[in-house]
Amino acid sequence: MNRRDFTKASIMAGVGLASTNSFADNYNYVKAYNYNLKYAPHLGMFRHHAGNNPIDQLNFMADQGFTAFEDNDMRKRDVSLQEKMAKTMEKRGLSMGVFVAHEIYWQKPNLASGNLNLRAEFLDFIKKAIPVAKRVNAKWMTVVPGHVDLRQNMSYQTAHVVESLKQACSLLEPHGLVMVLEPLNFRDHPGLFLSESPQAYEICKTVDSPSCKILFDIYHQQIQEGNLIPNINKCWNEIGYFQIGDNPGRKEPTTGEINYRNVFKFIHGKGYEGILGMEHGNYNRGKEGEMDVIKSYQEVDQFI
Repeated sequence: MNRRDFTKASIMAGVGLASTNSFADNYNYVKAYNYNLKYAPHLGMFRHHAGNNPIDQLNFMADQGFTAFEDNDMRKRDVSLQEKMAKTMEKRGLSMGVFVAHEIYWQKPNLASGNLNLRAEFLDFIKKAIPVAKRVNAKWMTVVPGHVDLRQNMSYQTAHVVESLKQACSLLEPHGLVMVLEPLNFRDHPGLFLSESPQAYEICKTVDSPSCKILFDIYHQQIQEGNLIPNINKCWNEIGYFQIGDNPGRKEPTTGEINYRNVFKFIHGKGYEGILGMEHGNYNRGKEGEMDVIKSYQEVDQFI
């Protein structure tokens, strides 16, 4: 019996369902699942079941028992759609996760350069992100400092980044909003300034603001540094948000090498009440692949 079939059989047995029925047919059970953590799907993850309408997709997520949602592109969506999505999330009990606060320049030494024009541009993005966050009831927004500046010592670059973030915090603090700094791995995003969790931890400690925390992306940090649970533990007081993806492939948990049962169990045991964004693709295509995503989260969550 393979992993998918074992999970399907064990889950059905737990709720008294006949093992001869398909998982997709047992829709009432899927709706009834009560997750221990706030896993947050994104638009497109369940489009083969829910269609392309964002409101229908949000309702589908809530029907499956998910209690959160994230949308990197929320900043770019029409105000009317933002408002409709916010109303649906409120009605269905979905907490809003992160959206990306600014234009990310993958090949530009943005905040690391110390360039005052680039800093002013970044701060303008932060100002414009504030009403978006309020409109959709979001607390967190993702920030990536950009590329390294090869012409400057790393310590100078760090000082430039810290100063930009301090100024951003002065904008965010009065609204109770939090920017979460995301270290990204060297393989998928070579040359970026921020790549490791200890580096993000040092920056957050230096900025020293409740509006500047770490986005610990488990996929990125597995590639970049490994040693996941010890690093999560060391960074714990500065982590504001998690994102999920297995490695290799950046697909749902149980499709790669990361022991998400233990990782989620540790995070839950630490008393984490925030959101874990499902920032990954689906391992298999179509409706079957979408149901596999749901099953994978139920599989790892039931061992918490």
